[in-house]
Amino acid sequence: MVVCVCNAIRERDVRAAARAGCCDPLKAYASLGRRPRCGQCLSYARELIAAERSAA
Repeated sequence: MVVCVCNAIRERDVRAAARAGCCDPLKAYASLGRRPRCGQCLSYARELIAAERSAA
């Protein structure tokens, strides 16, 4: 599933970044070499990161 349309970032990418230690969307996107543009995806990315970190 695509999380960020502007940057073509997929759910699996955000989850992998969270498992690698990124604790918020800005750090996760930066680890992928990108940065948020319109911001519509940030709340969903936060949810994914929180879920991934709580499962660890």
